[in-house]
Formats: sequence, C-alpha cells, structure tokens
Amino acid sequence: MRRRTVCGLAAMGLMGASPPSPLSAPLVEVTQGVLSGTVASSGALLFRAIPFAAPPLGTLRWRPPAPAPTWPGIRDATRRGAPCLQNDYGWNHADYVRANEDCLTLDVATPALSGKRPVMVWIHGGSNRAGSAGDTVLSSLVSKGVVLVALQYRLGIFGFLSHRALAHEQGGASGNYGLMDQIAALRWVRANIARFGGDPTNVTIFGESAGGQDVGLLLASPMTRELFARAILQSGTPQFGLPARPLDLALRLGNQLDALLGTGGEIDRLREASPHALLEADKALHDEALESDDFLWLRATQDGAVLPGAPQVLLRSAPPRPVIIGSNRAEFDLPGGRPHRDANVAMAFGANAVLARAFYHLDEPDPPADARMGSRDLRISTDILFRCPSGHLADLLSSAGWPVWRYELDLGPQGARSFHGSDLPYVLGGTLFGQQNLSLQDYWLAFATSGDPDAGKPLRPHWGAYAPAHHHVTFAAAGMTAGARLADTPCQWSLYP
Repeated sequence: MRRRTVCGLAAMGLMGASPPSPLSAPLVEVTQGVLSGTVASSGALLFRAIPFAAPPLGTLRWRPPAPAPTWPGIRDATRRGAPCLQNDYGWNHADYVRANEDCLTLDVATPALSGKRPVMVWIHGGSNRAGSAGDTVLSSLVSKGVVLVALQYRLGIFGFLSHRALAHEQGGASGNYGLMDQIAALRWVRANIARFGGDPTNVTIFGESAGGQDVGLLLASPMTRELFARAILQSGTPQFGLPARPLDLALRLGNQLDALLGTGGEIDRLREASPHALLEADKALHDEALESDDFLWLRATQDGAVLPGAPQVLLRSAPPRPVIIGSNRAEFDLPGGRPHRDANVAMAFGANAVLARAFYHLDEPDPPADARMGSRDLRISTDILFRCPSGHLADLLSSAGWPVWRYELDLGPQGARSFHGSDLPYVLGGTLFGQQNLSLQDYWLAFATSGDPDAGKPLRPHWGAYAPAHHHVTFAAAGMTAGARLADTPCQWSLYP
C-alpha cells in the first residue's frame, strides 16, 4: 500500500468519513485503512489509538483477539485511546477514569515515514491489572532514530481469567487473553510497521514490571516465533519469582467468579455481566498460594495455548534471542507486608528456606536500614521478586546459548535510593547519570539496532556479555561500573525465574 497526500485522497473522495485534517497532517495507509496523525513539537510523527484488533465486547469478551475492522476514508489518529478496564488503585486513577472495554489500540511514533529503522515495542506495567500506553510514544527515544510503538492489552479479570466454560469452548485452553492481545499487536507491527519507516525484521520488545514479565512470557511462548528479534526485561521476569499457576488451579478462579456473580458456570451470563460487576468481583478473587492478591494476575498461568507449559520449561526449548535483563537495587516491599514475611520466604526458597532465614538473620531484631538497599524486609522482597529471578533467568538463558546482558540500577531522584520504576526516566525520558553524563538510552538503542548494547559509540563504557563469567554492570550515581559485585544474596537457594 502507498502513502498518499491529503490532496490525492481528497480527489478520490475518501475524506468524508472523518473530520478534515490539516494539510500538514502525516498520512499512512495500513491494512485496515488510512490514518491521519500529527507532528509532535520534537518533529516526530505521531499516530495514536490505532486499532490492532476488534473491540473485545459482547461475545468477543474472553476470546482470542479478532482481526481489526477496516474503516472508510481517513481515520483520525491524533488523540490518545481509552485505557483498558481496570480498578482504581490510586496511582492509576487517571487511567481508571478514562478506561473502556474497547481498548485494543496501539500508538506509533516515528522520525519519518521513509527509511528502515529499528523498532521498539513497549509493554506497560501495572501488575497486569492496571496502566496504559499513556504518553510513551512522546519519549525522546524517537529523536534518536527508532520507531517506537506502545500497545495496550486487556487487564485483570478481562485479560487473564481462566474458566471451565471457556476451556470447553476453546479446545481445552483458557486464560492469557492479555498476552494474546500483545501477540496480535506484534503481528500488526510486523504487517504494517514498514509504512512508518520501521524494519519489521528488527523489532525489540521491552517493558517494565508486569511489562517485563510479559516480555519474558512472550519469549517463552511458541506463538511468538518470528515476531521480534530481541527483548529487554526491566524489573520483571517470566514468573516474577512465583510458581507458575497450572490450568487446573487457574480454573478455580473462574469457579470463584461464578460464586460471586451467581452465574452458575454459564459463560454467556458472564459475557452479559456489566463491566462494573466484573471489576468488583476481580477485587474479591483469591489465590490461596499468594500472600497478597495484588499479585493475582502476576502469577503466570499455564493456559494451554499461549503457555502450554511452565515458562522456565518453555524457555529451554525456545529459539535463542539477545536479551537484556535487569532490576533496581531496591524495588518495593514484601507482598502482604511484615506479617507475611515468613510465608514469602518459604514460597521463594522452598526446602532451602531455613538457609535463607539464617542468611537474613530473621530470628534477630531488625538491623538498621541500608542507605541503598533499604530495610531488611525491602531487601528480602527485592531479592525474591526481582534480583534472584533476574539471576535465574540470566543463568537459564545464557546456559542455552542466548546472548544475555545483565544490569542492576542504583539510581533515584537527586541521589535517593532506587525504587520500583525509578529506571523509567532514564530509559524513556533520557535522564543522564554519572560523571560522564551517561545515557541508558544509548545502550538500549545500540541493543535495539544491533543486538549488542556495546555497539556504536566507542567512548561509552563497555558492558560485556553475562556469560560465561556471570558478568553484569551497575548503573549508579558514579556512572557505569562493569563487573561490580551484586549485594550478597541467598539467590542460589531460590526456586523461580
């Protein structure tokens, strides 16, 4: 399909289906029709709220995403799309008030419609139950020569529920509809991104928190072959330090939902339920294996389709792709807080929990907080949910021949301790750090371009691959330190990536 001018489209009589666009508006023709975007103050060309799948409404609720419909004329792509339905957890209030079940859209930002640039696809975080693409495509990454895509996917009960009637309807598999949405978006990217000046064979997926987890699950899934070339996992791993949820246990969440709504196992009645009723029921669902149901949708489900087995097993047979894996020096506190500390340690370390308890001196009074790692509880949480799973994943992939680079970020505002999400201003905002004014974006862009974060500028400090010596780097106020020793941990005794 060709890119066309406004005048050419007007002459063909295709402008009546949407309001007229300014003559300077960029136009692109994709598989479903023509899009009219806008030009950002940075000069980037922006296309917002592009449907990559049909709205998952009515009978399409809890089904794999259907193809996006076509449209006549020119579709306005200048405004943000609605976030996917979610409950209000405070931090996501702005997304909550705008949310809609019709939300399967993505945004694209590009320096120009011609050329063949590397493509970076962002998967947002939010515990797989909240968040949105937001204004990710306004990132300064675009001005450095990549095509940037930010996608949305069904969340919480709408995106990750498993149910017996759905399994019967869908060949024995049920759940992970949000991951299916991400896969559908990547298929759309592969089919259309060349029209935005991107290279469909040079796609990097990256995400933070639940977005990082989902990146890892897409690496594991047999449904993603050929859809992307490499991946970056920021503060999130495939199992998030938790045991995977077998389908038989996942189906119990569907049983709970039926009991809460009185739907008697009938999927038609659930599809007729109001979004409000389902969001309220989502708050009441409980996984007895978890210490906090804030993690309900972070526990990866072996649905039988996207994930036909445990992620750590699937990864062993997945095709090797270059990956960057990392987390922050301090992330967030224990699931469920202090009363659940012992249970969290028991889950993470299993039969080795006694060794971990001795390492952390859990039968002794709390020690003073560490300036960079925080309290003992914060350190335990960071270890079991982030640092140890990142190490396990790096070991698993590098031992199977994957090119792996590992990092730890010890950066916060004005020199403060890091926290969950403190990496985002450095990756998406271009914040510089260290005495050399280093840019994390430069490493990410080099990786997205070539599959090696050390490619490109020779003056940038050398990172070096993880294997064979378990090499990693630390990004901190002093700059980048290669081979810096991670804090002592009991990670050799933990169980899950």
